[in-house]
Amino acid sequence: MSIDSQSVREFLLSLQQRTVAALSELDGKSFHRESWDRPEGGSGISCLIEEGNLFERGGVNFSHVFGSQLPPSASASRPHLAGRAFEVMGVSLVMHPWNPFVPTVHMNVRLFVARRGDEEPAWWFGGGMDLTPYYGFEEDAQHFHRTCRDALAPFGPELHPRFKKWCDAYFYLKHRAEPRGVGGIFFDDFNELSFAQSFALMRSVGESFLLAYRPIVERRRAIVFGERERDFQAYRRGRYVEFNLVHDRGTLFGLQSGGRTESILMSLPPVAKWRYDWRPEAGSAEETLYKEFLTGRDWV
Repeated sequence: MSIDSQSVREFLLSLQQRTVAALSELDGKSFHRESWDRPEGGSGISCLIEEGNLFERGGVNFSHVFGSQLPPSASASRPHLAGRAFEVMGVSLVMHPWNPFVPTVHMNVRLFVARRGDEEPAWWFGGGMDLTPYYGFEEDAQHFHRTCRDALAPFGPELHPRFKKWCDAYFYLKHRAEPRGVGGIFFDDFNELSFAQSFALMRSVGESFLLAYRPIVERRRAIVFGERERDFQAYRRGRYVEFNLVHDRGTLFGLQSGGRTESILMSLPPVAKWRYDWRPEAGSAEETLYKEFLTGRDWV
């Protein structure tokens, strides 16, 4: 089977460029762009914004790296591939707005190829996107999930409920028994279709990100907030940090494969807080987030 990794690379670079341009337009401030090389093989481009008008911090990263042996995080669920050389390329983004009424968002799309000698290469696509609000709005969650559904619809009606469930299970803080946010879609190890069709699915997910997120930003960015809302945002951001450092396979893979630490940890918020055994006030908007939004419900 032909693996057209060059076409995937070209799409990912274009996706990064177009996404950065759109987010920069929303913010009114340009992203800092930095190219880097990996001594073990590969390179990348990191685009970062800090202390913008809309985004307190955010990044849109492209990477294309090679290695002689799959890291443990990549071969744990594929023991038969342990020891193979690998090639992985992808775009990953996380945006942390100033305004607590604008949700944090994450998206990534990627291609993995594992090779050994003259054997047929193993390949798979992965990715998805998820929304992490601090104050819940039903129409935002519905819009985000319906956009995810529409991105997957051309490839089979069974994929959205499956990838939605996968997202709910993946972005779950087991040590807290709590979802990270309202979810979205997540998929990994995807090679059920032909390479061309699997690539088309990944492409559709990447292209739908701005359709999913931009209307939410435009609806919420002008809502007035104060110290209470910023304080709760910082507390909930602590959960984001916990997930990324304890559970996230992408973070583990990046660190285990000798990736660029600054780019890998770009996903962490600039300000976060932890409190001992804190509980939201009964009847408050903060309690509503826990009771009505952090539930894994069906938003479509």
